[in-house]
Amino acid sequence: MRAQSGVEPVYERYLLWQCKYVPIHVAIIQDGNRRFAKAFGVDTADGHRAGADTTERMLEWAQEIGIKHITLYSFSTENFGRDASEVEELFALFSQRFEAVLTDERVHRNGIRVRVFGERKRLPRPLIEKIEAAEEATKGYSNHFLNVALAYGGRNEIVHAARSLLTEVKAGRLSPEAIDTLMVERQLTDGGYLPPVDLIVRTGNEFRTSNFLPWLANGNECVVYFCAPYWPVFRKIDLLRAIRVYDQRMRLIRNGDGRTS
Repeated sequence: MRAQSGVEPVYERYLLWQCKYVPIHVAIIQDGNRRFAKAFGVDTADGHRAGADTTERMLEWAQEIGIKHITLYSFSTENFGRDASEVEELFALFSQRFEAVLTDERVHRNGIRVRVFGERKRLPRPLIEKIEAAEEATKGYSNHFLNVALAYGGRNEIVHAARSLLTEVKAGRLSPEAIDTLMVERQLTDGGYLPPVDLIVRTGNEFRTSNFLPWLANGNECVVYFCAPYWPVFRKIDLLRAIRVYDQRMRLIRNGDGRTS
């Protein structure tokens, strides 16, 4: 892991000074933990732990910058196909971090509400219990929101929403003509509580959004920012650069120069 250079805080302030528009909802695809581990000759589990440490730092940056919602793509439905030992290590790491929420004074001081969405029933019961405890302990907070996607697949959630609505139509409780976007959103796995995504950030030099929040990220003003650093070495500078790209897009739209269709 690299130490922060003396010039970085100055550059961070410069980047933030450049940004008039700060996104409300930033969704992050935390990619590169395993490649980081391989590059540094450590175990995959160590790579995931280093990534979890970066997540904690990033949440502090988000609060400093004024981002209301952070949504993390922590474990996709496709990740169940990974080696069983790696999946088990990940679930143990998730359990530790959710349990830590209960006593983390930063969470309670800053009023961070923790919420998890995805196909929760596919997760181990001990992990579900830790999730429920973290959600219960923070349910009264509304200053910031940490939304964690676990056992999540974007296309799956749209399929599930369609099935739920079709069931209502078939039972005669809903008219097809009454179905609108708000009704669909309420059937998504997040329960309709997530706002539209303003900015998607993906690390690890991958140039795809990997089925992440396709409904909420499909707005005309959603910006996607791809960057090279693996997630464990993601810096505040990298986050601010992503926000600067969002700011530039918003300036174009506000000035009437950005195409929205």
